[in-house]
Amino acid sequence: MATFEGVIEAYGPGLARLAAAYEFDRALREDLLQEILLAIHQALPTLRDESQIGPFVFRIAHNRAVTHVARRAGERRVAADFEASTMDGAGTAENQEDKLLADEHIHRLLWAVRRLPLTYRQVITLVLEDLSYADIAKALGLSVSNVGVRVNRAKVLLKEMMDER
Repeated sequence: MATFEGVIEAYGPGLARLAAAYEFDRALREDLLQEILLAIHQALPTLRDESQIGPFVFRIAHNRAVTHVARRAGERRVAADFEASTMDGAGTAENQEDKLLADEHIHRLLWAVRRLPLTYRQVITLVLEDLSYADIAKALGLSVSNVGVRVNRAKVLLKEMMDER
């Protein structure tokens, strides 16, 4: 049987990124992640096929995130909480510049993902976590072809948003 600790170890970083795709505010993002982890902990005993743990975990995470977004829709803040990059001071100025450029690109991508309509945000966050289309389909209750269509549309929208900024 899959353990909660094993789930956190294997999927914790991906779940944190998924929460970040849905919530701008750091404190609210941490609340969402805690909600997701609690829901997974509660649902874990119902997992019948351990080979399907990835889709199982991400289906729960997405369902919890959608509930969170719907609950907070009236209270949503417009301002994004983009954290400043911290630098350790080591390395050359060129390495630090490269790091800043990479961080800026990540922030721009996250900003664009957060602006996607929910149906596209769901699939693209799972693509970014390297789930297969089949696993995404299982996690979201879609057909594999529908996942492909949504991913393609999300990519077009992301490219447009990244180009406009």
